[in-house]
Amino acid sequence: METRRYAFERLHVWEDIRSMVKDIYKITASFPDQEKYGLVIQIRRAAISIGSNLAEGSSRTSFKDQAHFYHFAYSSLMEVLSQLIVCHDLEFIQQDQYKKIREQIEVISFKLNSLRKSTLKRLHNP
Repeated sequence: METRRYAFERLHVWEDIRSMVKDIYKITASFPDQEKYGLVIQIRRAAISIGSNLAEGSSRTSFKDQAHFYHFAYSSLMEVLSQLIVCHDLEFIQQDQYKKIREQIEVISFKLNSLRKSTLKRLHNP
């Protein structure tokens, strides 16, 4: 029996988010112990929130609600970026790790913005 795939699971950006979240978990696993209840929790929570908001938005029946949750996903992505910059400044992550995650964020941000804009366009042009 084949497993049903929900709307958010069919979005290319969902796969990108999943990949980035795995990378963030791997990177933060090596952070100093004193950050386990600080930056580690914050950045992981924000990263998980991106995909959660994407999933919730895709389940909404109105285009306005969908776009609203896609905006939340984008906001969580920017939160992750801000926290990664701090982690890089504190030398918790190496330059190559930082660069890779930054590139992932750039791709995801473009896709989330495109998804939000196309959803809003459908709201105004049914």
